[in-house]
Amino acid sequence: MNLQQLRYILEVSKRKLSVSEAAEALYTSQPGVSKQIRLLEEELGIDIFVRHGKRLVAITEPGLQVMAIAERMLREADNLRQVGADFRNEDSGRLIVATTHTQARYALPRVVADFMRRYPRVQLHIHQGNPRQICEQVLAGEADIAIATEAAADMPDLVLLPCHQWNRSVIAKRGHPILRESPLTLEAINRFPVITYDAAFAGRSLINKAFLARGLKPNVVLTAIDSDVIKTYVNMDLGIGIIASMAFDPLVDRDLAALDASHLFESSTTRIGLPRNTWLRGYAYAFIEMFAPHLSRRVVDAALGGDNESDPGL
Repeated sequence: MNLQQLRYILEVSKRKLSVSEAAEALYTSQPGVSKQIRLLEEELGIDIFVRHGKRLVAITEPGLQVMAIAERMLREADNLRQVGADFRNEDSGRLIVATTHTQARYALPRVVADFMRRYPRVQLHIHQGNPRQICEQVLAGEADIAIATEAAADMPDLVLLPCHQWNRSVIAKRGHPILRESPLTLEAINRFPVITYDAAFAGRSLINKAFLARGLKPNVVLTAIDSDVIKTYVNMDLGIGIIASMAFDPLVDRDLAALDASHLFESSTTRIGLPRNTWLRGYAYAFIEMFAPHLSRRVVDAALGGDNESDPGL
């Protein structure tokens, strides 16, 4: 058994059981991948995959357990490399942060600027996606840190640490009648077309929940994954917007006005997601603490190690 064989089975699983696609992604040959998978199965004495002729059509029950162990083993192997890198080059390397557009555009710029000044030899990469995508990137080793609001709760190998809470504002083109509502109510919002986030983003479930609790169904005419897109269409007077309050800047969004809606919706919590028992470079701890000062290295390590008594709350 070797680590390469474990990489092969995980890549095949990731590529929807396509050996040819896995081989291409790993820069090797399809027969080579198939041979190594067979050798691993022979050594373990089980079938990892269900076959129909030469095609792989499913993962067996023991195969699922092998996959889970393989993921942990490869992560630990990567941790070993990280330990060496951390002590050889404490202030150089690469950090990949996977996050949503709203966080990247409005919550992270100051942190990114401070981090780049402090660690000029670290290559910082920002990957954007929806909350589930970015959590999957971290678990697959394609990113080091996930930052999202509606992070996937069904991923037990992901540790989620609360960073900060935020709420929403209703935005409209200046002169719109919604801006004369005082106090702002859900019933008033419900009289107009609404433009807001896609269902997978930025606490959309809490917006739906608030309306449902009042027996209302908002007329959502347009959704987007991006606050700037929402503001663009609100500025065209196609509807009123419900966005994260942090995404409204009165100096930039001069043709729009905003009303605080925090009394109408539950607050949302932005969280950092990290693989359980991962090894973080020193500068990764620094980035986390810059973003959420209460998440010190001690607190993060306790959470990663499974210390249930440690409370990294806000």
